[in-house]
Amino acid sequence: MPRSSADIGKFAEPFPKSPSCQLRTGSVESMPTSFICQSCRTALRAQLKPHGPVKRSYTRPSFAPKPIVDLKHIRQNPGLYQQNCLDRNYPAAANNSWRILDLHNQLVERQKETLELRRRNNDVGKSIQRQAGMGDDAQGGGAGGTSALLEEARKLKEELRGFEEWEGGVVEEMVGLAMEVPNLSSGVTPVGDEAEVIGWINGQEPATIATGGGRSHVDIGKDLDILDFEASATTSGWGWYFLKNEGAMLEQALIQFALHEAMARGWKVMTPPSLVYEHIASACGFMPRDQNGETQRYEIAGESGSQANKTLKTSELPLKVIGPSRCYRAEAGARGVDTKGLYRVHEFTKVEMFAWTAPPVATSHDEASRFGTDEESESQTDTVFEEMLSLQTHILTELGLHAKVLEMPTTDLGAAAARKVDIEAFFPSRTSISNGYGELTSASICTDYQSRRLATRLKYEGKGAGKLGFPHTLNGTALAVPRVLACMLENGWDEKEGFVRVPECLMKWMPGNITTIGPRSKDAR
Repeated sequence: MPRSSADIGKFAEPFPKSPSCQLRTGSVESMPTSFICQSCRTALRAQLKPHGPVKRSYTRPSFAPKPIVDLKHIRQNPGLYQQNCLDRNYPAAANNSWRILDLHNQLVERQKETLELRRRNNDVGKSIQRQAGMGDDAQGGGAGGTSALLEEARKLKEELRGFEEWEGGVVEEMVGLAMEVPNLSSGVTPVGDEAEVIGWINGQEPATIATGGGRSHVDIGKDLDILDFEASATTSGWGWYFLKNEGAMLEQALIQFALHEAMARGWKVMTPPSLVYEHIASACGFMPRDQNGETQRYEIAGESGSQANKTLKTSELPLKVIGPSRCYRAEAGARGVDTKGLYRVHEFTKVEMFAWTAPPVATSHDEASRFGTDEESESQTDTVFEEMLSLQTHILTELGLHAKVLEMPTTDLGAAAARKVDIEAFFPSRTSISNGYGELTSASICTDYQSRRLATRLKYEGKGAGKLGFPHTLNGTALAVPRVLACMLENGWDEKEGFVRVPECLMKWMPGNITTIGPRSKDAR
């Protein structure tokens, strides 16, 4: 393969020497590298590899779904992806799109150069076949003899094999870089770090806290003997807890209430495994960081991963599942008022929603597919998202909790989300923190980010029949038990009477349909 002396001069020196090597003695301007000795060729090839070995922030074993990221769209819009990374606080990946474009250009140039090698290799092969039947006259060592042709064929194949190895490394690096890039943000997502209030639940102002006195759920739970943080500190450490008596029953009542309301709206119940492969979690976009750089893992990966390596049909969508599971957070935050009690813990029960929907028939990365210009097909994603928000709102309304609905900004989106809406409820004991508001639920549209990384395909029927694409995915929290329970205790506490009122919607799942939870005698504890 021809290379200029200027190019050769860029490579590290010295090269291993060989008596027959023409790297130093031959004419570099016209010398094909097939005449360079093996040791020099190995050194040369190593230095042609871009930026050394591929480094990834994820692990993908051989049996894992093979990601199908849209490298073409990234190459065509490097500036868009760079700005998106900066908007979403992913500065480390901001230049990935430009690096992908650069690697692609290198690959195209090398492919053009290698095309001539392939043509020469085919010609040599044909020449060998023609001379095979010419007898001993063709076996000499001359330039046109079979022996010389066989030697050239061997060297050409070696060069082509070297290129294929390099090509595989480049493609692997491009995919790795693309996997680190977050999803593109939706057009309605505020840029920056300020959320936008788009709605209220149970009024625009919190109810008076005079009745409850603004007491913390930690103190309330201890007085009622339904929470125990001291025993869990002994058995498990800080950030763990015991639910006791009516506290344990409230957890089950909340789960049953959420599932009952979701099933009435056509959601199917699924109980996912609590533990999933790391590559599944990574493919779903759950990278080991949040706004504070804390390590965390969520059970939702188990649900989204349930369709990995599968092909869905548009007639099967939307596919909506909901299920409870135990969830684990490696970091529970610093000790303080902001994370006191049940607000931020290591282990908790959560009822989560997950859905697959059909995007437009158009290419999955154009504007129509992402955020909607096709009224009929795009409405399926929007409809399910609004259904998630409606269910979340209904649950909190029935529980009597005051909350605000927020369109979350770009810096608050995880890697997978294109759009995210959070609901923050009022905690009377937290008025010194964010005016008392704390997150209870979240819902996200992830477009095709997760389905591409999990190799979940979509086969269109009807309009666009036979076309293959990738479904959109959505996920949302129907109910996170510890925070909801904490909020219920603080808002339902009657300081004068010394008991907590049980929301009417939970009574049928509580023993004896109890309406209040009061203190018990020490003998009954």
